[in-house]
Amino acid sequence: MNYILFDGPARNALLPFTFTRPVADILIGILTIRQKWEKYLGSTITTLTEEYLSDKYPMVELEENVMINASFLPNEVLAEMVSNLEPNQAIFKGEEVIAFYANDTQEEVDFDSYEIIEFDEECLTVMNTWDIFSKNDAAIREDFEFLTEDRKSQSIPASVNVIAPENIFIEEGAKLEFVTLNASTGPIYIGKDTLIMEGTTIRGPFALCEGAVVKMGAKVYGATTVGTYSKIGGEINNSVLFAYSNKGHEGFLGNSVLGEWCNIGADTNNSNLKNNYEEVKLWSYETEGFTKTGLQFCGLMMGDHSKCGINTMFNTGTVVGVSSNIFGSGFPRNFVPSFSWGGAAGFTTYITKKAFETARLVMGRRNIEFDEKEEAILEHVFEETKKWRKE
Repeated sequence: MNYILFDGPARNALLPFTFTRPVADILIGILTIRQKWEKYLGSTITTLTEEYLSDKYPMVELEENVMINASFLPNEVLAEMVSNLEPNQAIFKGEEVIAFYANDTQEEVDFDSYEIIEFDEECLTVMNTWDIFSKNDAAIREDFEFLTEDRKSQSIPASVNVIAPENIFIEEGAKLEFVTLNASTGPIYIGKDTLIMEGTTIRGPFALCEGAVVKMGAKVYGATTVGTYSKIGGEINNSVLFAYSNKGHEGFLGNSVLGEWCNIGADTNNSNLKNNYEEVKLWSYETEGFTKTGLQFCGLMMGDHSKCGINTMFNTGTVVGVSSNIFGSGFPRNFVPSFSWGGAAGFTTYITKKAFETARLVMGRRNIEFDEKEEAILEHVFEETKKWRKE
């Protein structure tokens, strides 16, 4: 069967991260949503997403397809139901469609003509940006159990100070000496070819994805995920870093999500709790205003390719768009539009020519080409987000 993950109605609520990727490529737990579905279904899966993203993320459509709402994370029960779908059947959870059988001639889907199968079990969903960190604890636990079942971990080095070693899994090529791992509070997954430098203290749940680095003396609280080839240091609590991002120095990052190719300057800190302890509101691209999160703790949401200088201070519930560069003293406002250049004193437009030059250099350091597809995506984001910038 050909499976296709589609963005679904949550796509706009997941901006700025979905400016530059399908919903399926959001990282939560140990794997992206696409990787989870591929492993559960044993199949390569393509995506139906925004037209301007389709060159980088093409859809493969056959005569018969099963469409899956990418906001729903798989588990064994749900994956089995999806794999058993037959023509004219759809799986719903309440009012939300999870998956349905379709053919390539269908221009519109009329679910009134479908046999509706209700999914009554629990499953994780990603419907808002803050779900990425607030549900990361549960996502790490589910991924850990799925990925490590019937597998043997590499041995824990003798110099490692460890609590609950049965909840620790180390992949081949990982290097760690003279660190403290406390997995009594949740599982710790240490991915292939990773490095944890000496003096680091980690409490689970924690996921260090392939090639990622934890620098000397870092203090990491769960539930935190460090994406492939990202680097962390300082103090981190309940945060998710997508691939190729760096928060390599002292400073605090808490209840936050960083996209790909972000860089956090030394001694940068974010607030994750308001002084009056009230519920945190976040900028919403859907309503073009601030919306309630239902959370008391909520920090920084930073889109792909954004950077900040040393000693930057972020207010509770700050949203930074794509390809922004923030620096200077004081707190910048808690919504920074994409392609903004500046800080608390004010912003100007970060012109694409300069932004692309930086992206080309940054990606080149990791031997990844900033190609025409990447440039076209960022050009589109620049135009789409123009209305929020003060020219």
